[in-house]
Parts: sequence; C-alpha cells; structure tokens
Amino acid sequence: MPTVRSRQIRFLIVVDDSTCPRKLPVLRTPLPCLTLSPLTVADAGTYYDLIAKNREHLTRNGDYEEVKTATRESVTEYFMSPPDRTIKYGVWECDRLVGRVDLNPVNPPRYSIGYWLDEAATGQGYMTAACSALIDFARTTLGATDVFAGVTHGNSKSVAVLERLRFSPAADFEHYTRFRLPLS
Repeated sequence: MPTVRSRQIRFLIVVDDSTCPRKLPVLRTPLPCLTLSPLTVADAGTYYDLIAKNREHLTRNGDYEEVKTATRESVTEYFMSPPDRTIKYGVWECDRLVGRVDLNPVNPPRYSIGYWLDEAATGQGYMTAACSALIDFARTTLGATDVFAGVTHGNSKSVAVLERLRFSPAADFEHYTRFRLPLS
C-alpha cells in the first residue's frame, strides 16, 4: 500500500495570540466521515497509540525522529504544555484517529503545514482532503497569504500530495525541498 509522509519543519518563533482563534473549529472535508478536530490533552493517549503503531512508517525517510523516543507521558506533556503555537489537528475517519495535520505560524500571514498519516490509511486521498481543509481555514479565518511545506528528498508520495494542492518547489536544501502555495 502506498505511503504518504512528510517532514514537518519546526520553527522557534513568538507569535501574537491574535493570529489564532481561541477555540478552533472542527473542519469538514468533502470525504464522507473524514474530519479534522483540534488535538488536545484529552487525545494524548489515542495519539500516542497511533504514534506507537506507526514508528517505523514515520521514521522511514528520517522524518519525525522524535517519535522514536516518544512515551505516553512525553506525548501527554507535549499537549499539556506545548513548546510552540502550532495549530494541531487530528485527522479523524469517523471516530478513528488516522493522522495529524498542523499549521505553524511561521510569520503570519505566512504559515507552514506539516502532516502525517497512519500507514493503514494511506492511498485514499485523506491527506490531500485534510490539508485542503486546513489551508482553506488558514486563508479564510487566519488571513494566510502563503503556506509552506518541507518534504524530505525521496518522499515522492508527500510531494504528490503537495502537487495536488498546487504547491510549487520554492527552495532545495541538503535533506529536503521547501514548497510554497501562494494564497493571494
């Protein structure tokens, strides 16, 4: 079964709290039963179980190295005291968590998107639909003008997701390519 993986680029930044609504909405997608819901500390156990199930899948290209050492406690702590202002959404197929998609406020109105999907849920268009919904939220609610994404070299499935969303390569680096989607 094909896999969809991406390298999530992390930035240490300080962002004005006004860039994000206090209560994030559930986001709908055009796919039946596929929604995005804000990830909270209440989801930490379910999220950890998904990480544990997908450790090899997530680190295959050198992505998400932090999941190798993630514990249930470290995941709970991450949701209790986030180290950044990333907008974290769980990708839900009905009542089953199948992935995560984040919107990082790099320099609002510019954002970065990062995502990953349960290996068993790949090849069904879930990540394209999920990213599209989050990008629409960024444009309409946050006033985003640009969205960026970084993909590790060799991760053609993740590149295909970005191409379907109309991203274009913006810069090549030693280990990854940065893609950009202008929204204005």
